[in-house]
Amino acid sequence: MATPTAQSTSVNSSHSRNDAVSQTPMDAVSQTPMDAVSQTRMDAVSQTRMDAVSQTRMDAVSQTRMDAVSQTRNRTVWLAAWPVFAVFALSNAATPLYGIWQRELGFSSGTLTAIFACYIVGLLSALLVAGVVSDRVGRKPVLLPAIGLAMLASMLFATAGSVVMLAIARLLTGIAVGAIVSAGMAAVTDIGGPERKRVAALAASTAMVLGAGFGPLLAGVLSETLPGPTTTIFVIEIALLASAFVLVARWDLPKGAGGRGPWVRFPAVAPGGRTAVAVGIAVFAPGITATSFVLSLGPSVLSHLLGATNRVVAGGLAFVMFLAATAIQFAVRPLRVRSVLLGGAAATATSMIALVASLQCSSLPLFVAAAVFAGIGQGLGQLGGLTAISAAVPADRLAETNAAQNVGGYLPAAVLPVTAGFLSDAIGLTAGATAFGAVVLSAAAAGGLYAALRSTGSRAG
Repeated sequence: MATPTAQSTSVNSSHSRNDAVSQTPMDAVSQTPMDAVSQTRMDAVSQTRMDAVSQTRMDAVSQTRMDAVSQTRNRTVWLAAWPVFAVFALSNAATPLYGIWQRELGFSSGTLTAIFACYIVGLLSALLVAGVVSDRVGRKPVLLPAIGLAMLASMLFATAGSVVMLAIARLLTGIAVGAIVSAGMAAVTDIGGPERKRVAALAASTAMVLGAGFGPLLAGVLSETLPGPTTTIFVIEIALLASAFVLVARWDLPKGAGGRGPWVRFPAVAPGGRTAVAVGIAVFAPGITATSFVLSLGPSVLSHLLGATNRVVAGGLAFVMFLAATAIQFAVRPLRVRSVLLGGAAATATSMIALVASLQCSSLPLFVAAAVFAGIGQGLGQLGGLTAISAAVPADRLAETNAAQNVGGYLPAAVLPVTAGFLSDAIGLTAGATAFGAVVLSAAAAGGLYAALRSTGSRAG
């Protein structure tokens, strides 16, 4: 017979076994759903995090690709400006060489400016037809012959033995430049597309002024350091033009929009772009007239009045002038068009004040300052005008409208320096240049006032 203690122990042990058996299945049943829910939640959180990381990586890759595509397209736009650069490098390459030809051929300052003016005549003649043909037929049928004419002009410069040959070479250069101004700049805009109009305007304008400065600098350096001072630069220029010809030939450009009416006419402006063209001319014309003086009579002023006979100085001065015109266009990109145009007018006015002061004081630094401010005035006037036009004019009228602005700018750039040249033959270089400065100063002030009243507030770049 068991003792009470033993019985109690047996009962307790039995209860413990029953509780253990009972608790184990219950815990297992209860724990299994809880673990499943917890695991599901953990998996969902983990998946969400993985999805977020994956999406972030995909966004980063997508953005990188978009940035790469954008950079590639921007580079394509700048490459499209190469033909503009190559032709404009020829436009002023003869500047430091006029002194050599003047001594060898024996012509006056008036004849020198007349030779320079043949360039303007050719340019304006091209503007009367190139813009219309480019918009109707296409850019390429205008660009390829223009580059060919520039190569022919280079050959004539390299072998020039008379004033007539120099005049013909300048005339052909002007025709080539006029075609490039119309069709070449419009082609840059075509290649850039609607979303890159501002980049295209900057690329075309920069290529124009940088090329215009690079040509005379290279000519001055080569003429002082290598044999054949009036030949070497033009051989190099032919090579540059040949590369531009190949580039244009490979372009896939849109065909012209067609149209009726005369093929030779003063460039017509679309109604929406008339104010933009007028404002651009008001500032661009005095600026490019100031730079034309430096390019035509500048070497005579340097050698006869300021005692600087080294051709590198004349070429370097032209380069610095156009380098300033290029740099200022990058610097003012955040500004409104009105501010850009007003700055251009102020710079041209300052240039003419410095020009007159340099003549009265026989100061080379003041003459350099006059050239730099002239370049700034032209660069700002050109950028402001091109930007306003590209924003207001449809693509199929862009080349002709650009031509209209350039006609308005280049007319006084031809007439006033030639007048100053012949006036200098009659009354002296100092008096003739001073009269020129007074006229351009007045024009710049009037242009600035007109721009303040009529220009828009859109950004320049």
